[in-house]
Amino acid sequence: MKFMKLGSKPDAFQSGGADVRLVVSDLATDVIVHIGEVRFYLHKFPLLSKSSKLQKLVLKATEKGTDDVHIDDLPGGAKGFEICAKFCYGMVVTLSPHNVVAARCAAEYLGMTEEMDKGNLIFKIEVFINSSILRSWKDSIIVLQSTKALLPWSEELKVVGRCIDAIASKTSVDPANVSWSYSYNKKGVACTEIIEPAGKTSVAPKDWWVEDLCELDVDLYKRVMVAIKSKGRMSPDLIGEALKAYAVRWLPDSYDALVADDYMRRNQCLVETIIWLLPSDKSSGCSCRFLLKLLKVVILVGSGDHVKEELMRRISFQLHKASVKDLLLPAAEPSDGIHDVRLVHNLVQRFVARTALSHNGDFVEKSDEKMIELNFEQESTLALGELVDGYLSEVAADPDLEFSTFVELATAVPEAARPVHDGLYYAVDAYIKEHPNINKADKKKICGLIDVKKLSTDACVHATQNDRLPLRVVVQVLFFQQLRAGSSSAVPLTDGGENACAKPAQEQSEHCERRIPRHPNKLDKQVTGLSAGGEGEDRHVELRGGRNSFKDQVGGLLLQSRSRRIFDKLWSSKGHGENGKGSETSGSSQSPPSTAKPTEVKPSPLPPLRNRRYSVS
Repeated sequence: MKFMKLGSKPDAFQSGGADVRLVVSDLATDVIVHIGEVRFYLHKFPLLSKSSKLQKLVLKATEKGTDDVHIDDLPGGAKGFEICAKFCYGMVVTLSPHNVVAARCAAEYLGMTEEMDKGNLIFKIEVFINSSILRSWKDSIIVLQSTKALLPWSEELKVVGRCIDAIASKTSVDPANVSWSYSYNKKGVACTEIIEPAGKTSVAPKDWWVEDLCELDVDLYKRVMVAIKSKGRMSPDLIGEALKAYAVRWLPDSYDALVADDYMRRNQCLVETIIWLLPSDKSSGCSCRFLLKLLKVVILVGSGDHVKEELMRRISFQLHKASVKDLLLPAAEPSDGIHDVRLVHNLVQRFVARTALSHNGDFVEKSDEKMIELNFEQESTLALGELVDGYLSEVAADPDLEFSTFVELATAVPEAARPVHDGLYYAVDAYIKEHPNINKADKKKICGLIDVKKLSTDACVHATQNDRLPLRVVVQVLFFQQLRAGSSSAVPLTDGGENACAKPAQEQSEHCERRIPRHPNKLDKQVTGLSAGGEGEDRHVELRGGRNSFKDQVGGLLLQSRSRRIFDKLWSSKGHGENGKGSETSGSSQSPPSTAKPTEVKPSPLPPLRNRRYSVS
């Protein structure tokens, strides 16, 4: 920190209480200057020789027959005036970044110019500011912060502008040429470290300036960041990191502090300023997690719709990078449930629309860059499908989540985003479990979102034992599992029971299956008993016709009583009604075509059944 000493005489000012200042001298004081509530007992001659303002005020007081001079609007107050008065007496006074602005504004008000006396206070303060303050990184920030209490004087004297320009210029310096001290909060270090130039052993990091600027008030910070961006030397990513650090520094952590009446307006201004300062490149600069946190604050503090719209537009460019936790945004109204699912639905729609637009172009020549772009789009689409399914599983526990809202969000994801339907199945299962009063039609509709042909073996085993699913869905899963078992007669099974029968579909979704997270219910634990009976058996078997062969193949995976009863019902209905009406499940859009069934082998004779109709619904 820089200092400047003025004057040579010893300090003769004494305090006569909280609101009295006097000069110890052999001469009696002949003027009383009132600065607000503080009284200064001084002598006219040293003051009038350097201040044009005091000359006028003392003259008026003399004409009125009084020694009292009242100044109520002096910038800098009593402290600023005391510096000016000591300078007039030639006493020692020390200027520092903390008091230089107050002294400069007070000197301007009092008219302590070169016309009154050569080498007057204004001239000396300007020398100190230009030669020391503006050349120091930390001093410039301290002075800039002190200007807020002295507006509009500090603005009119261009102290604010000069400090901003000095700070912005230093941030644009090559980090290798940074030779001054700065604060830097290293990753993994709890406290902020002061990096001194003498102890610098390596090049300063690119974001060396971020920590110190966080001390500025939001309006000054905004002006500094605008100046930094206008120089065009700072990358969007670095700007984004600076904004994130500022948000962490000033935005409260707790909900109560964020929405407190005393700070609501301040928090609104803060988050709106940060959003306004975001880099113009919407696809870079700030992480999706940071943008979603800002959106959460915008919702809680009730910022304007234009601010919310700007954030949503930016988030839609990188929604696939978000996590489920990031998307758990609070609902604006308690009646809408715990989470704002409609807002997430809006974000998904924007992302899908943007992705669709990128595919509308004709790629005549498949260059490497274009192929990389296409692969990126495919990866982002797959990531979106996994994200939405995970989000649906999380919000399904909300008792106030409407059925239509759940279905709309589930169907907003393109089909290509779900090569595997395990995540969607888990989400649907969670919704049915938490909403036991759902009617039969809605349960049928929500289960119809699942394509059983895209379920993994573990998910199929779980579905066949799931009492919450409609019987029709369980039948579809069992039927498709039988087709898998039949098709696997010529192809060995590997990796713990994963079928290779549907090899084309498996090749397309192999990568995606690895990306799908395990269901919270831990299917491995649920199906341990189911798979134990078939672990040691030879899986290279041929499909043999007949009822017993059918049941033996499926029984290796599905040993629970419900699945066995379903197969008994189905096979019995098939044996007695083969020439009659078709199966009730044959019309399902999710069931495999009937031509895939092995028809060349006749089933073994069945025992007579009771005269009962089985309805599969």
